Amino acid sequence: MNDIASILSVTALPDFVSDIFRADFGYVAATDVRDSQQLRERTHGHNVVLTSVDAPLRATHIAALAPSVGAIATYSVGLDHIDLDAARARSLAVFNTPDVLTDSVAEVAMLHLLAVLRRATESIALIRGGSWRGWSPGQLLGGEASGKSLGIFGMGRIGRAVAQRARAFGMIVHYCNRTRLQAQLEADAIYHPTFDSLLAVSDLLLLAAPSGPETRGLLNAEHIRRMKRGACVVNIARGDLIDDDALIEALRTGHLGGAGLDVINHEPHFDTRYLGLPNAFLTPHIGSSTIEARRRMAQILSQGLSNWRRGVAANNRVA
Repeated sequence: MNDIASILSVTALPDFVSDIFRADFGYVAATDVRDSQQLRERTHGHNVVLTSVDAPLRATHIAALAPSVGAIATYSVGLDHIDLDAARARSLAVFNTPDVLTDSVAEVAMLHLLAVLRRATESIALIRGGSWRGWSPGQLLGGEASGKSLGIFGMGRIGRAVAQRARAFGMIVHYCNRTRLQAQLEADAIYHPTFDSLLAVSDLLLLAAPSGPETRGLLNAEHIRRMKRGACVVNIARGDLIDDDALIEALRTGHLGGAGLDVINHEPHFDTRYLGLPNAFLTPHIGSSTIEARRRMAQILSQGLSNWRRGVAANNRVA
């Protein structure tokens, strides 16, 4: 049995989220802690370090953790900001928040799909810039979702949740995945064994796959050339799935009709050329930014840590 006396949080959490941890554990916020020396000093007496993508734990950070620390809990699904090999070398348990963001991220995907079809960036600029002169028949003509082919690259939980919503809008769903889904999960979506095949049919392309050696830079100039002229791209997965130079050029020339990006390379220091493109719709990584999702994230971490304390297996333990 593991005795969790206290959680040290090095990421800033909403009060209602912190209260969930305080209900079951000792909880101390230390959002000013960033370097190894600070971690060495502040983690003494704490058993869990709670972090997120804004507070990376690299090998040097993990090496500096006090001997009392037995686990790392990350308030995120992604693990790119944690050196898992270093954590395993210290026999630290690592927990994340899988399978609780599906609805919130799927809704943001729909927001972006509709935004690029209906030219939301230009519409907002027209209103906020004070230059709207009233309705006219040719004003900001966009496209309807109904009847469009939506190609989903990555048909995991989020991809399937988007597909469900897209069908309600009358869209025809195509997908590419490592393996074909069982018929029940496929739900009449049309399977493509290759990315190129998916690109050829997609009026809108949704990137919903994890980042990895096979997917980084996947949407490059070569692949974009294989897309329909006027097609749109939405990325709710990871910024590094897209080659920014290639996408920006395609948006500038009109080969692609629009792009919706909730995740961008090197965020928050993204390529500002996107801001000059009227057919680019950007949001600041808000996929999981709902009260409901934030609450579920805390609950799954709290449950995982409680199980660990009691010596019970936890589904969200990744190391």
